[in-house]
Amino acid sequence: MSCEIDVVAEGRASLVGELCVFHAAELKPRLLALATSAGEQEIDLAQVSEVDTAGVQLLLLTRREAAGAGGRLRYVNHSAPVLEALMLLNLAAELGDPASIAVEEGAPL
Repeated sequence: MSCEIDVVAEGRASLVGELCVFHAAELKPRLLALATSAGEQEIDLAQVSEVDTAGVQLLLLTRREAAGAGGRLRYVNHSAPVLEALMLLNLAAELGDPASIAVEEGAPL
């Protein structure tokens, strides 16, 4: 299975499929263009079925480039595989879904 970017609306997109090394090179220019095109961007990760370290690196790069371009990028609705990878890599605070992190830590929403 591949990984696709579905643009839902201006400033909102969704990743669907496997966010892994096999698709990272193909996704990189498209994600970077999307992240640097608008002042504020939201990418939904609910339909990401698999993620590896290459996928996580791509998420980090995309967020860094968006900030460098003066924008703001948020990842939301993380799928279970994405949350698991972020927890294993100790990146939940940096890339995690704010609502999920608050619930897991017992913080009020």
